[in-house]
Amino acid sequence: MHKKISYILFSLLFLPFLLKAQLTQFKDSIIQISGITMTADSLRAVPAVSILIKGQNRGTISNPQGVFSIVAFKGDTLTFSAIGYKRKEFRIPTTLPGNAYSLLQLMVDDTTYLPVTIIKPYPSKEEFEKAFVSMDIPDDQYELARKNTEEAKLRAVSRYVPPDAAEATNMYFNRQAQNLYYAGQLPPQNIMNPLAWAQFIQAWKRGDFKSKSNNSYGYGY
Repeated sequence: MHKKISYILFSLLFLPFLLKAQLTQFKDSIIQISGITMTADSLRAVPAVSILIKGQNRGTISNPQGVFSIVAFKGDTLTFSAIGYKRKEFRIPTTLPGNAYSLLQLMVDDTTYLPVTIIKPYPSKEEFEKAFVSMDIPDDQYELARKNTEEAKLRAVSRYVPPDAAEATNMYFNRQAQNLYYAGQLPPQNIMNPLAWAQFIQAWKRGDFKSKSNNSYGYGY
């Protein structure tokens, strides 16, 4: 028992020294890599180069001047990749002194070979005219936006699509505010309101009061 207590006291005495040694070793293993990515042939800055630490989900991107900076551990491998350039790797030596290192990474152009494309003319002018007239040109973004914001389509969608959370919340708060506004008194009646009658007539002409079973799929889109 006396030996066990002595061992525990001895461990507690040297524990701060062990923690300090581990902390010092941890600090020495951290290093900040700062540098610039340039082309190997003309030494021009290469922007938007992705610099990732291999095996980890973190990294950085070089700025328009090709300058980058990243914090890693000694012994990690940095992967440099960019469109039009070959992938490069740099393993940080474990024997580097200090906690900062400057790196000049040269990027080599990567040649991409496209498949062979053979352009053939139409057999005749008539065939070209027929193909040109029957060509299906897809709608651009403006045409798609115009179709999606048509009044008839929006009315049909609003009739069958339930309100989302924001709309339901706004409707609830508006109803609560209206009830509180007329608390303790009778709300006004719109039976003699000409604006309300005009809105009712317009809604009746649009068919807003028709049953859903008779008007299902009434809009073809």
